Amino acid sequence: MLSRLCPRSRNVVYAASFTEKFSYIRDALCSCNLIAQHRVSTNTSEHSSGRAYADYSIFKGKAALVMTPLPARFSKMDSGGLKVDRKGVVLLKFMPAIGQRKYDYEKKQYFALSATEVGSLIGLGPTETCEFFHDPSMKSSLEGLVKKTLTVSPLGDGNGYFFNLSVLNAVQKTNERLSVPVTKAEFAVIRAACGFALPHMMGWSKVMQVQHPEHRGLLPGQRELKMVTDVW
Repeated sequence: MLSRLCPRSRNVVYAASFTEKFSYIRDALCSCNLIAQHRVSTNTSEHSSGRAYADYSIFKGKAALVMTPLPARFSKMDSGGLKVDRKGVVLLKFMPAIGQRKYDYEKKQYFALSATEVGSLIGLGPTETCEFFHDPSMKSSLEGLVKKTLTVSPLGDGNGYFFNLSVLNAVQKTNERLSVPVTKAEFAVIRAACGFALPHMMGWSKVMQVQHPEHRGLLPGQRELKMVTDVW
């Protein structure tokens, strides 16, 4: 008797899990659909004339931090399809202050975060620290001449993080240090914006936009929901 009841019990649990999972995905895709509708509604002639540029800037007393998302770049294959030619990054630009709300653009320093590094950044807990090391000339004859270190550590009061960039240049014999305190609210914006940018950095957003013949005419959110129902 027990052997007869167990399969049925598993089926009931599976059905409940399936329904819950489908409901979750449907709700998530509805959100994507709203974003897609907003994108379509703002795609007027003045917005579609060329590439769009946007950043998030944080200006503080000693330095400024500007974050810019750069999406993945694609190249065309012989088959006519597209493949990722270069993965995207979140570009951090630091500029030292030279006066009240004045910053020296000529002395700017860049640090590009990969998808995995972005994951480490936005996954930070209130008391955690992350550190990244970059060599712009890695795997070349100039390797080791310039070393960049980005350290993100919690503020003493637990209400944000310090973004500290160190650039050691052996050729110019300089060691530049730039530090920007980021509040809890500012970091919440960074976390949300970077999370949204990740699929575009990896090229996944492009993959999800590929239209199958039976999906043409559907908005992205509707199309992905159709793909999920087809698979399941």
